[in-house]
Amino acid sequence: MTTESQVLKARSYCEDKGARFTLLREKIYRLLIDREGAIGAYELLDQLKETENTAKPATVYRTLDFLLEFGLVHRIESSNAFVACHHFGCNHPVQFLICDQCGDVKEIQSAGLKQTLDKQAHEHGFKVQSQTIEAHGLCSSCQ
Repeated sequence: MTTESQVLKARSYCEDKGARFTLLREKIYRLLIDREGAIGAYELLDQLKETENTAKPATVYRTLDFLLEFGLVHRIESSNAFVACHHFGCNHPVQFLICDQCGDVKEIQSAGLKQTLDKQAHEHGFKVQSQTIEAHGLCSSCQ
């Protein structure tokens, strides 16, 4: 899917949910879509300042909060960085393969993993509300 079609899909999705996909939200989302790996908020701020010289950290954090709330991005917990979600609109468990050398991030869906986790959690009287699994290693290009 092209960046343009992904942005149009995101705009439509937000509008269907009654939220505005503002120009600033679009700019930050585009930066994330065009990125191979995860990116931190301050690095996003530096890139945003190339076109929005008055941008502040709070601007980026508020926008990231919005994008997270609508499932348009994911947070990589281990590095406090963000990556675009290309199949938003569904509530799905998240697993990431993160290359520790080049920083590439691949989102994957592991068949059966959610069910296994939910079953084990239930056995311990625990209810899983969200699940993110990060596997660190080396991608095929860096091996």
